[in-house]
Amino acid sequence: MAENKNAGGMPPKTKKNIKNIVAVGSGKGGVGKSTLSALLAVALARKGLKVGILDADITGPSIPKLLGVREKPFVTDKGVIPPKSSWLGIKVMSTNLVLDDPSKPVVWRGPLIGKAIMQFWEDLNWEDTECLIVDLPPGTADATLTVMQMIALDGVMVVSTPQGLASLIVEKMMHMAQMLEVPLLGIVENMGYAVCPHCGEKWELYGPSHVEKLSEKWKVPVIAGLPVDREISILGDAGRLEHYANEAVLENLADGVLKSLK
Repeated sequence: MAENKNAGGMPPKTKKNIKNIVAVGSGKGGVGKSTLSALLAVALARKGLKVGILDADITGPSIPKLLGVREKPFVTDKGVIPPKSSWLGIKVMSTNLVLDDPSKPVVWRGPLIGKAIMQFWEDLNWEDTECLIVDLPPGTADATLTVMQMIALDGVMVVSTPQGLASLIVEKMMHMAQMLEVPLLGIVENMGYAVCPHCGEKWELYGPSHVEKLSEKWKVPVIAGLPVDREISILGDAGRLEHYANEAVLENLADGVLKSLK
């Protein structure tokens, strides 16, 4: 098992022989972070990689819904085996998969949330997984701290929308990663524009983007820019995000992350 040093007397970070572990975070909600986590998993799986997603958003999990995963994890003598998505075989672990009723809230305090994340990481068998995506919750509190201190992340992909306010909050996540010595892979701008279905003109729905300025300030690349896309919403609601058809978007997303990991 690979180990990384940790600060402050914490146990060493572990990696479980997974080649690449990428966290996806934003510092705030509403920017499409979980959708981007799922799309990144889809993009990498379509390149032939064996992919898993650890949904660390314990109180607001949405990964199973986006990928149509309903089966529960099962226990073997080799550990807990996460269920897989039906088409690409993406492994998924999420609180929604262990609740009797996924619509019921998880009303837990920080320490219990951290313990759940630790169990998801330590008890699950991610064998043969080449790339694990960790979908972080909004903010920079206990859950995100637990992930960054416990798992030997290869980097964090930061998700933002174009507005200056979003960039301001997202930058808190970037500072946190820097403080905890987690590499910043780059920024994905989500919902940056809409495309007119008649003439193809791009509309900046939220005004001029502030993401490039953030990229220049932190000297990290803009990995990809995603439009407002009705198909993503429809497929996500139907649990069929694996079937997203915009290959150019998926290719840019996967290639951008893989390039930053080298």
